[in-house]
Amino acid sequence: MTRTEQALPAGAPGVLSAARAQTATRVRTVTLVLVGLTVALSLATLVWGGHASDLWNQILAVFGAGNGEGAFTITKLRLPRVALSLGVGVAFGVSGALFQSVLRNPLASPDIIGISGGASLAAAFGLLVLGVSGIALSVFAFAGAVVVAAAIYLLAWRDGVSGYRFVLIGVGIAFAVNAGIGYLLTRAEVNDVRSALVWMVGSIGTPPWPDVGVLSVALLVLAPLVAVTVKRLRILQLGDELAGGLGVSAERARLAVLAVAVALAAVATAFAGPVAFVAFVSAPIARRLLPTAGLALVPSALVGTVVVLAAEFTAQYLLGSLEVPVGIITGVIGAPYLLWLLATSNRGGRGA
Repeated sequence: MTRTEQALPAGAPGVLSAARAQTATRVRTVTLVLVGLTVALSLATLVWGGHASDLWNQILAVFGAGNGEGAFTITKLRLPRVALSLGVGVAFGVSGALFQSVLRNPLASPDIIGISGGASLAAAFGLLVLGVSGIALSVFAFAGAVVVAAAIYLLAWRDGVSGYRFVLIGVGIAFAVNAGIGYLLTRAEVNDVRSALVWMVGSIGTPPWPDVGVLSVALLVLAPLVAVTVKRLRILQLGDELAGGLGVSAERARLAVLAVAVALAAVATAFAGPVAFVAFVSAPIARRLLPTAGLALVPSALVGTVVVLAAEFTAQYLLGSLEVPVGIITGVIGAPYLLWLLATSNRGGRGA
């Protein structure tokens, strides 16, 4: 029995233990349901349209059986799409959770405060002006997100960074970035604009396996950094003064968390474009599913994968011949949530 439980009235430790057990059960249940949805959507994407036998043949081929049919459809077209959707969903989901937690603002999301827009501007410049493509275009997008994030941080600095100032400056930067994108689009050739728009809206498409591999390696590299920064973030949530008393520099910890969140958003945007609202809605949905508020990074990552997979499945298979980029579907999902959030915040007297 801990000291806290010894200080409680008689019977209270049992109630506390029961509450903890109930919370743990709820977290496990939510996690398993989200994992199940992720697996179901992944399989549905692979077998939709009568390709279940192709998938079965591919599974048998791993064990030296099967007739090898469907190799092109499954392994060259659909499996890379599913793999990239999973990676992008995880990156955006965790990035949004980190942004919103460290800045303590539900609007703190890379697609709201201009970081994804910075990636789009850099990619549009590389594609429309310099004519780059492939992995070089992804490098441009990554660099654009990092530069814009650094600019927001420096402009928001006033003896420290507050979430309110960071978000406001980010929204202003987002408008400036959109203006730059509009200028580039008006000066480019029509055919180039068409391909640029598909990328800038956010699209999974049919990625090559090397792109999926690079994204996977990037996430594996960033995973330990997320684990390290989360420990500091938990202390930071106690307040800057208390964090300082515990030996954690508040501004350094905040900068470290923001750097990891920006890196996650930049990596995802580099390979799929600025898929709208995934980072924005993942953490709030995850927290509403859980009994207690917290970082909820794993549920946020799973919600991100479910949102991206569901949007990609809808865009590819449920709209008939009208195939649209996945970013349009996520925009349709996220825009009403943003309006609802603003409406309820104003009604409650919390305009920020």
